[in-house]
Amino acid sequence: MDWLEFGLDGIDAVRIVVSCIAFYLGIIILVRVFGQRTLASLSSFDLAAIIALGAIIGRSILGDTPTLIAGLLALATLLILQALTGKARRFHRIAGIVNSPAIVLMAGSQLLIDNLARAHVDPAEVYSKLRMAGIRQRAEVACVILEPTGQISVTRRGAPIDEDLLRGVIGAERIPRES
Repeated sequence: MDWLEFGLDGIDAVRIVVSCIAFYLGIIILVRVFGQRTLASLSSFDLAAIIALGAIIGRSILGDTPTLIAGLLALATLLILQALTGKARRFHRIAGIVNSPAIVLMAGSQLLIDNLARAHVDPAEVYSKLRMAGIRQRAEVACVILEPTGQISVTRRGAPIDEDLLRGVIGAERIPRES
């Protein structure tokens, strides 16, 4: 079989694999810089932007005239990178690079402005999550945490929080212990 019939030679194959790796690493770096909220809870505007970014990245990876083989090679490379990253997360040092840590956004009734800025979260997003969780008064809140997935979790007051649940959470020491 002549791979050139499908529009792909060895040099193009290497270019596609290198481009996939570069974009994959670039996305990891950008999400770390701009925060895990970048890809969580997409609005319709965010979804449109993600689709446009995907199209730009796809064209950049595949080159001027994308072919079936080039597309399959790019897809396989991205899936392999995803699988390798999943396995590498078992190692603490790599997990620290790939995974964003959880961060306390609200401790008791107090918004943590420094952590909100660090996580690129607007107070309005926190208030929205509080309303969605059925919180009627800030005094009902034990803590609000931006999770590594980019989702925001709300914990109510009323019972002590198990310390294991707060291990590795940035700002956990600021949560009132009488929650």
